[in-house]
Amino acid sequence: MITDGQTPTGAPALSWMPPLDPTSPAPIYEQILEGVALAVAAGQLAPGALLPSVRSLATALRLNPNTTARALRAVERAGLARAVRGVGMVVADDGRSKAAELARRALERELASAVRVARQLGMERPALVAALERVWQENGHADRG
Repeated sequence: MITDGQTPTGAPALSWMPPLDPTSPAPIYEQILEGVALAVAAGQLAPGALLPSVRSLATALRLNPNTTARALRAVERAGLARAVRGVGMVVADDGRSKAAELARRALERELASAVRVARQLGMERPALVAALERVWQENGHADRG
């Protein structure tokens, strides 16, 4: 029987976790850290929410448990979560503000990468802005100001 929030394998459903990109220059553990930061910043993981264990996260993401352990240590060091004896890792009460900063830096790194590619292609700023607008619209975002 599958309980709410689990996959058919019994691993936790990670609907809040963006897909990992094995081709990204960012290590997988950092991508997991950023995924947690985005979920906390967006309110998908509220203060006190239980994060998956090392083993269940490794199973759900099909990763080596050492990688997921490293990622969860990074999440704790960043102040996004804290270990609670007998419970596991939970989102920190003040995790949202720390997560927002981490998520903003991740976004800026991605934007910097896009700007580098645009410049290599000889694209001018107005064309890059137009491309951003087009991608924004294609991803289902109406102009909200």
